[in-house]
Amino acid sequence: MIIVTGAAGFIASYFVGKLNQEGFNDLVLVDDFSSKEKEKNYINKNFSKLVNRDHLSSFIKENHELIQFVFHLGARTDTTEFNREILWKLNTDYSKEIWKVCVEFGLPLVYASSAATYGLGEQGYVDDHLTPFSLKPLNPYGESKNDFDKWALEQEKKPYFWAGLKFFNVYGPNEYHKGRMASVIMHAYNQIMQNGQVKLFRSHNPEYSDGGQLRDFIYVKDVAEIMFFLMHHRKDSGLYNVGTGKAETFLTLANSTFKALNLQPKIEFIDTPIDIRDKYQYFTEANMSKLSSIGFKHKFYNLSSGVDDYVKNYLIDGNYH
Repeated sequence: MIIVTGAAGFIASYFVGKLNQEGFNDLVLVDDFSSKEKEKNYINKNFSKLVNRDHLSSFIKENHELIQFVFHLGARTDTTEFNREILWKLNTDYSKEIWKVCVEFGLPLVYASSAATYGLGEQGYVDDHLTPFSLKPLNPYGESKNDFDKWALEQEKKPYFWAGLKFFNVYGPNEYHKGRMASVIMHAYNQIMQNGQVKLFRSHNPEYSDGGQLRDFIYVKDVAEIMFFLMHHRKDSGLYNVGTGKAETFLTLANSTFKALNLQPKIEFIDTPIDIRDKYQYFTEANMSKLSSIGFKHKFYNLSSGVDDYVKNYLIDGNYH
């Protein structure tokens, strides 16, 4: 039995599909499950049981002898959420509860952290275990994630195997429900469908051209490969970056989306809003040497090939994985 929290959401529901493809069907899906909009993410998957997230601890206590692995991927992921009480309840305190029950019953745990913990990236993007204590995230979401990372690192009692995954810019199928928090690829696709063009932020940094801002975009299919690897690896516990290790530009993103649709690019540059301009990230790139050093060998999708697959095989027809 494998537990997956956040199973109605984007990354977790894709991973459930990956587990099904690999022959794992005794899955316990955990979420709030009240959103009809998210139902298509999991309704056609193979699983044993749906469990409300408020009942997870008691479920683990009652069934721990049957559980092989816990993937805690559920979180409040809205970077514009400023209600700290909600963020710390769902992202920090709830994660502590799951951690403790995994320790109690000797269960391996992979949980979702975030590259939002790195803030403006002043200290680079290295997934060591000292940096979290000096990071300055740009928003309460990033703070809530970094607070849990720090708490986990300080614990004397840890699961025999644990990994905190610092997700960079993940995109791909099953994010239809995310609204404004969906990937830039999905927003670009929707803009092209509606208006025939894509709007990108103009650069306000002389070191970067318009559209030359860089992000480490990672396809959700590659994210699933990393988690599947860790499920079997079960050693070398710690924090791990989850990106490609190669930053690419927003211009590449937009052009790749047009190309996947066989359309000529039409891009308009607009000013970055004043209220976020001083916190805007011009560069993010995961240092992936740590994951590579423990034996993960995988060829990542580059941005163009990932966008092409996403647009043609999912977005055009509204397909799910």
